[in-house]
Amino acid sequence: MLLGVNVDHVATVREARRETEPDPVIAAELAVCGGADGITVHLREDRRHIQDRDVINVRRKISVELNLEMAATKEMIGIALKVRPELVTLVPEKRAELTTEGGLDLVKGRKKIKYAIDMIQRSGIPVSLFINPSESDIVISKELGARMIEIHTGLYANAKGKNKTEELSRVKKAVRKGLDLGLQVNAGHGLNFSNVKKIAAIKGLRGLYIGHSIIANSIYMGIEKTVREMKRLIDASNK
Repeated sequence: MLLGVNVDHVATVREARRETEPDPVIAAELAVCGGADGITVHLREDRRHIQDRDVINVRRKISVELNLEMAATKEMIGIALKVRPELVTLVPEKRAELTTEGGLDLVKGRKKIKYAIDMIQRSGIPVSLFINPSESDIVISKELGARMIEIHTGLYANAKGKNKTEELSRVKKAVRKGLDLGLQVNAGHGLNFSNVKKIAAIKGLRGLYIGHSIIANSIYMGIEKTVREMKRLIDASNK
C-alpha cells in the first residue's frame, strides 16, 4: 500500500512568519528518504500555505508520485497542466475553513468537476476525487469519468465508541463499492498512529494520504536532535 505524505503544514509554519524556513521541499525530500511513496501538496486559491514555487520545486526535486490537491477551477487546471504531477486530486475548498472539512459536493459542482476531469485526464494525468464514504458519491464519481477516488476518513478519525465502528464500516463499504465499479481507491484525512491500522487493513486500498499527524509527530521525534545541534554550535562559538 502506498503512503503519500502531505507537507502543507510545513509551509503553514513558514508562512506564519513569511520566512524561508521550514521549507516544504526539504520536508518532502526527507519524507521520501523515510520511505514515502508519494508527496502531496494542496495549492489553495488563497495560497495560505503551499505557494506556486513550492509545487514547481517539489516537482523538480522528487522522483516519487506528486499528488497535487486543488479546487476544480480554471486557474488550477492551468497550473496542473503546466506542472504535470503524477496525480491530481480535486478537493472542496472554503476560504474560512482551517482544513478540508469534507468531500466534494458532486451534485452541486458536477459541471465544473466534469470539466476539470476531462481537461486534466485528456492530457494524460489521472484525476482522483476526494469524496465522503457515500455509495452515491462513488457512483457519481464513476459517471464523471474519474479514474480514482480518495475516501474521506475524517468522520472515522473523530468518532468514538460505537460511532467509530459504524464509521469504519462506512469506509469499508465505500472502498468495496469503488473497487466494484473499477475505480482505484485511496483514503485519507485525520489518520494518525492510533487509528491508521484499521484503515490500512482494508483490502483493495491503493494508498493512504496522511499529512498533519506526520508533520506534528516529526516535531516531537526530531526536536531533541535539533536542539542539540543548535546548542553544539553555540557552545563551539564560545570556546
